[in-house]
Amino acid sequence: MFQLPQSIPLKFTNSNGKWVSILSPNDGSLLTTIQEATEDDIDFLLSETQQIQKSLAQLKPFQRADILKSVVNDIRNQHEFLSWVIAREGGKPIKDARIEVTRAAATLELCAEETLRLVGEVIPMERTPAGKDHLAFTMRDPIGAVLAISAFNHPLNLIAHQVGCAIASGCSVVLKPAPSTPLSAHFLLEAFKKAGLPEGALRVVHAEIPNIQKLASSREFDFVSFIGSDKVGWELQKRLAPGTRLFLEHGGQAQAIIREDADLEAAVHALTKGAFYHAGQVCISTQVIFIHEKIFSPFLSLFKTATEKLIVGSATDESTDVGPLIRPSEVLRIQNWIDEALKAGAELVTGNIVSGHSAQFLSPTILANVPSNCSIMTEEAFGPVVCVNTYQDEEELLSYINQRDYIFEASLFTQDITKALSIAQKMSAMTLVINNHTAFRVDQMPFGGHKKSGLGMGGVKYAIESLTRIKQIIIKI
Repeated sequence: MFQLPQSIPLKFTNSNGKWVSILSPNDGSLLTTIQEATEDDIDFLLSETQQIQKSLAQLKPFQRADILKSVVNDIRNQHEFLSWVIAREGGKPIKDARIEVTRAAATLELCAEETLRLVGEVIPMERTPAGKDHLAFTMRDPIGAVLAISAFNHPLNLIAHQVGCAIASGCSVVLKPAPSTPLSAHFLLEAFKKAGLPEGALRVVHAEIPNIQKLASSREFDFVSFIGSDKVGWELQKRLAPGTRLFLEHGGQAQAIIREDADLEAAVHALTKGAFYHAGQVCISTQVIFIHEKIFSPFLSLFKTATEKLIVGSATDESTDVGPLIRPSEVLRIQNWIDEALKAGAELVTGNIVSGHSAQFLSPTILANVPSNCSIMTEEAFGPVVCVNTYQDEEELLSYINQRDYIFEASLFTQDITKALSIAQKMSAMTLVINNHTAFRVDQMPFGGHKKSGLGMGGVKYAIESLTRIKQIIIKI
């Protein structure tokens, strides 16, 4: 059984890199220490990458599927322990951490299924005269070695997506987990080893920014998958070697629209979860709610009451709804944005109370009538704060939403399905969720953002397609 290690050395080489303490955001307690890679370690890792990739590419689809299924069983057998790890290292409430573990197992199971569905197609060559007397078909090959850089907020399931889809495609992976939440990554590393993944096909590295940049710019990688800040992601794009493919998953300013015919109680129930799940530290967390002016007051009253019932506390407490933010500096940033909005004329409906051992907890916060030029309306909050504004003209509102820099998921609450489908056609969000919150996701659906919110498409089937390349074979007969 995987146990919480007192220290985690670099596994792929004998490093003399420095050791870094990993602290729980719940109470500041020491969880473990992690060894960082030196520049020499990075050079050694890169020197082996392509040879390891050639070895992994020899695995047949059924072998890759069997490995993935074995890891699924390992996750399910240690479900409660992994939930505890996620709550301790990332501050996600234990009841939500359990859901993440369940999802991670399902994600890898989907990966196992999709690796058996990787098929090509027959090309109808004789549709044109030039193709006469030729047969052609395609097959899918692994794109090559993958560098996966992950985020802290879903430390097991995000990595399950990045690593699982790569292994399913026949791609080796160098994984760089978030520095604050590395423990889930090391569980998966051990699980894949136990399942029979070839040595080195998954390597986990912790390193400072210059060494990560060196990895990302190397010609040894054929694909880079990055989940995290848009500022870091778009800068990363500039550093890639020519020909390296890139997937970026950034954040958004997810907006919800509540039409005057909506079921208010159902909307409140959904949006309380959508705005404050994992303390708002989700790329599709509901950040702005636009309510038709005729129902603004009753909605705000219901929403305030529901929000104030949420319990803020340690993620390991069964009663906790909202845990800590990942760092005290994030609380300070969000409070500065709240102060800016209040000075600009916004109303504090509830929240904005800081607590905890190192001021790392921020109570769920509602701001009303927030001016559109405030930071909390133009940037991604990534915290437990939501803006509630009114609207009159639906067309003007859609135009405003479509002009935002961050376009990911949006939601709409209405009982008029015809109107809902009309709005769906006009809205530029990649996903419009009707009568549920913006943070809704199942792992088989396509998932990605537009503009500053990302590049490429996630979701198991779609990610695996992007991690393979089409090879065409033509036969003259």
